[in-house]
Amino acid sequence: MAGGRRAECALEGGPRGPMGAREALEEYREAMRDASGLRAAARAARAASAGRVVSFSKKAFVSVTTLCRDVCSYCAYRTGPGGEAFMPERAVRALLENARRHGCVEALLVAGERPEERYAEAASWLRREGHGSTAEYLARCSEIALECGLFPHTNAGNLRRDELRLLRETNMSVGMMLETSSGRLGGAGMPHEAAPSKRPEARVRALEDAGREGIATTTGVLVGIGETPAEAIESIAEIGRIAEAGGHIQEVIVQNFRPEGLTAMARAPPAGAAHHEAIVAITRLMLPSMNVQAPPNLTPRSYDSLLGAGINDWGGISPVTPDHVNPEYAWPEIREVEARTRAAGLEFRCRFPAYPERLAGLPARLREAALAVADADGYVAGPRWRTGP
Repeated sequence: MAGGRRAECALEGGPRGPMGAREALEEYREAMRDASGLRAAARAARAASAGRVVSFSKKAFVSVTTLCRDVCSYCAYRTGPGGEAFMPERAVRALLENARRHGCVEALLVAGERPEERYAEAASWLRREGHGSTAEYLARCSEIALECGLFPHTNAGNLRRDELRLLRETNMSVGMMLETSSGRLGGAGMPHEAAPSKRPEARVRALEDAGREGIATTTGVLVGIGETPAEAIESIAEIGRIAEAGGHIQEVIVQNFRPEGLTAMARAPPAGAAHHEAIVAITRLMLPSMNVQAPPNLTPRSYDSLLGAGINDWGGISPVTPDHVNPEYAWPEIREVEARTRAAGLEFRCRFPAYPERLAGLPARLREAALAVADADGYVAGPRWRTGP
């Protein structure tokens, strides 16, 4: 087996401690010649931290508003004004009632970054419905989700501490991608030039605030948008620093860029598979006890490669709603992901928006609701999620 020092360690029977950024860059360069050693080391690290379990979340994607104050060059989610500014309560409830009939567990509530600060239509809609901000309306949608028997997870950009406190009472977790810690990608002509909320200092502050408020948080990196390998590795190191300080980061997504039509980066090349998979494996080795995810709809026919790079989670998969962030890339069938996971000799489990180790720290209302449908290991019991087509 070829590879660097991590490959040698894997051959000797076990992983070492967390990999530092300098070693990670060396291993990345070696992986561009032969990735087998890096991948073996990542699998050993996964086995040590997660055993044989690879999880997923059966979700409904609730696109609460596609209005956003930011403009990212690759974003296919954001739209301009036209029609109703937010999904109304009746539509949210109808979607989630249908999702519950199909066995969905998670209500993924997604909104653009503070649209009321850019669009008068958004501000007036919120006032008319009795809400002072997008976060307040998300809290109301979270209540609807709980009433429908689903568990909320909100992704709405850089939330303030008061907004996090508001959402903590109804949300098992929140999500916000760091994407990159490189300020270079916010420069002229770069993907984040017109996206002030994507400035690394703003993202880091919001992630640190989530730790101060004690709410389980999912974050991650976006691979293939123009970052160098060193910048991708430094971004993972920054997530590790935030996680160690706050103790709240429960999962790191390593998402590969895929171009979407009608965006400024529609003709940009997608993230290369070798680059993406090397960053997945490096994430596992830099953050060995972290839950590491790669979205299956963005890497079709790559199940074995991603499992071989050390992931232990597939993220959310929906049988009832599209991926509104990546609308050109359909979710796979859950049964297919399960079959491929089991064929790799791994267990396939459905989780809540909070991982099993996080359930004990939830507010009593959420913890009791989860434990009522959880198995002995803190995953969702089969009868709860295996219903529906």
